[in-house]
Amino acid sequence: MSKKDELIRQWKSDENAPFQGWNFSYLKGRYKEGEPNWNYKSIAKRLIKKSDSVLDMATGGGEAFSEILTAFKRKKAVAIEGYKPNASVARKNLRKQGVKVIYANETKKLPFKDEEFDLVLNRHGGFNANELARIISSGGLFFTQQVDGRNLKDLMKEFETVPKWESNTLSNVSKQLKHVEFEIVKAEEWEGKTIFKDVGALIYFLRAIPWIVDDFSFKKHRTTLERFQKRIESKGKLEFTARRFLILAKKKYGVSSRGL
Repeated sequence: MSKKDELIRQWKSDENAPFQGWNFSYLKGRYKEGEPNWNYKSIAKRLIKKSDSVLDMATGGGEAFSEILTAFKRKKAVAIEGYKPNASVARKNLRKQGVKVIYANETKKLPFKDEEFDLVLNRHGGFNANELARIISSGGLFFTQQVDGRNLKDLMKEFETVPKWESNTLSNVSKQLKHVEFEIVKAEEWEGKTIFKDVGALIYFLRAIPWIVDDFSFKKHRTTLERFQKRIESKGKLEFTARRFLILAKKKYGVSSRGL
């Protein structure tokens, strides 16, 4: 078997490798994402220590929330996830910590009472600002780390596609929250690098996150992948631009959730 045949066999294997929850351990040593200037989990742990009722939106497989919950000693913890297979994974991961996991779309009407939570966490998930204002108690907090809508735009360009949520920026999201009577307590943005050590790692990544390149497959995009392979052989890696932003917002006191 030639070196090229071995490479293609590996790429096909990476394309078909299973992906579950939000776990990229399959790519250990092959993929690296830069870290923002802040630590989302550390901040969330500090906030959760003061919370009586917390909701984690778009929890994925519950991996991050499970770690954050080690600092939670109060009353109620709930998580929602809009992708059904991940909701099942989250239930398994969060069961021991007594978390109720609900299958629900985080951008739609939420299955909760008015002012039910004093803290809502959201790491890389969508949300409806009006619903946040409804379910968060007066003086309660919304803490989110978001993937900037221009994240990996240079990678998308290689596949002749464009970002789906380019308006998801720190400025725009801050305006949405202010419009429903949240005060922005903390806001930061970050730009760094996402690095792939081999093309197979990129293939796995694009299959796991299908909204980056629509209908991605080895067969359909082989020409682009082979061009990337030449870049790997020349530079030793593939490097693209990652973008994140962080917001901590507080619902103003005395603001009614009705009519928002």
